[in-house]
Amino acid sequence: MSNTPKTPGAPDASVGRVELKGNVIIGQAGGPTCVINQSLVGAIRELVRSKEINDIYGALHGIDGMLEEDFIDLRAETPRSLERIARTPSSALGSTRTKPTTEDCLKLFEICKKREVRYLFYIGGDDTAKASGIVADAAAGADYDMRVFHIPKTIDNDLLENDHCPGYGSAARFVALASMGDQLDNRSLKGVKVNVIMGRRAGFLTAASVLAQQRSDDGPHLIYVPERPFSLDKFLRDVTQVHDELGRCVVAVAEGIQERIQENIVAEGHEPIQTSEETDSFGHRQLSGTGELGDYLAAFIKNHLGPVVEERTGKKLRIRADTFGYLQRCFPEVVSKVDADEALRVGREAARVAVTDEHLNGTITIRRTGTAKTYAVSYVWKPLEAVAAGHRRMPDEYINAEGNGITEAFRDYALPLVGRFPRLGWLKGKPI
Repeated sequence: MSNTPKTPGAPDASVGRVELKGNVIIGQAGGPTCVINQSLVGAIRELVRSKEINDIYGALHGIDGMLEEDFIDLRAETPRSLERIARTPSSALGSTRTKPTTEDCLKLFEICKKREVRYLFYIGGDDTAKASGIVADAAAGADYDMRVFHIPKTIDNDLLENDHCPGYGSAARFVALASMGDQLDNRSLKGVKVNVIMGRRAGFLTAASVLAQQRSDDGPHLIYVPERPFSLDKFLRDVTQVHDELGRCVVAVAEGIQERIQENIVAEGHEPIQTSEETDSFGHRQLSGTGELGDYLAAFIKNHLGPVVEERTGKKLRIRADTFGYLQRCFPEVVSKVDADEALRVGREAARVAVTDEHLNGTITIRRTGTAKTYAVSYVWKPLEAVAAGHRRMPDEYINAEGNGITEAFRDYALPLVGRFPRLGWLKGKPI
C-alpha cells in the first residue's frame, strides 16, 4: 500500500488495488496556454518515479499524433530541458482540435496494444475531457486494461467541478494588464474604445479586465459577458451615458455576446453581423481570430452616437476597436506564479492517482479551500463524465444588476489567481 497522501475524492487505493505495468502516452489538445507545459512536465516527473511505468511517449498534436504513431521519447528529456519547457508558453507537444471517432478509438487500441500502453493522459479543456471519455469507453468495451486521465486546462475557466482552471490566471493577468494600458491610451486621446476578449460561453476572462481599474474613472467603464442578455439599444444608452459623463468610454465585451446579439437583433431592427462559417470537429464556430464583432460594435456606435457628438461639439467622435484574439493564450512574461504552480501540481496529481489508485479513469479538479484573506486549494479526483457534462458559467454575484459591469465579489475571487499589478502614477493637476 502506498504511503503517498490520497487525493481528496479519489477511490481508496488500499482496497483491491491492481498493479498495472506498461507504457504511457501523453498528449495535449485544444487551445494552448501559458502554463499547459507545466502540467506536462508535472506528469512526466511523477511518472518517471514509478516502477510501474516503462516508456513515456509524447504524442505530437494530440489524437492526430497518436493515430499516426508520431511519438517522441519523453524519458530522454533532461531535468534541465524539462524545467525550461515548463516555463515556456504554448503546447510543447503541439495541439489539435480533432474529435476522435469510434473508428479512431479502435485504431488507437491496436496501437496501444502493440506498444503495451496502459496509461493515457490527455491535457486540455472540456472537449478534451469528452475525447478522453470516448477513448475510455471504447477501451472498456474492448476489454482492454488501460487508465485514461484528463488533465485540465482552459483560459475560458469554464470546466465543471473546478473553482478555476490552469491557464486562466495567466490569461486573466494578460487581459488585466492589456486593459490597463489601453485605458491609459484612451485617457490621452479621448473617444470610445471597444475591446473584444475571448469567452464563448463564460465571461471569466472578459471580467478580468475589471482588475485594470485603479482610479474611480478608470476603464473599462462597461463590461459585457455571455451570461447576460445583450441589447444593442441598451448598449448604445450605456455608452452614451458614460461618454456624456467622462468624454470617453472604454468597453470590454466577451466574444460570446456575438451570439447573444444575433438572438435579438431582428427584434430591435438592426442589421445582423456577418459571421464566419468556419467550425471545428466539435461543431464550434470560429469567434476568435476575426475582428467582425469589434468592427460591428464600433460601426454601430459611430453611426448612432457619432452624429450626436459631432452636432454638440463640432468634432467627430473618435472610435476604435481591438480584438485581443489569440494574444491572450501564450503571451510570455505574464505568467501568474499561482497558475504555474497549480498547473504543475494537477499534472503530478493526475499521474500519481492513475498509477497508485485502483484501476480508474478520471480527472483532477481544483477546489478553493481558503478564506477570502487566505488563499488555499485542494486537488480532487472526479470521474471524466463530471467534467465533460457541460460548461461552468460565471455566478450571478460576479455580475452587476445592470448586466454591464463586474462586482467586488469577482475581484476577491480573481486577485489571488493573477498576482500583483504595477501601481500607476498620475499628476495632481493643480492649477497655477
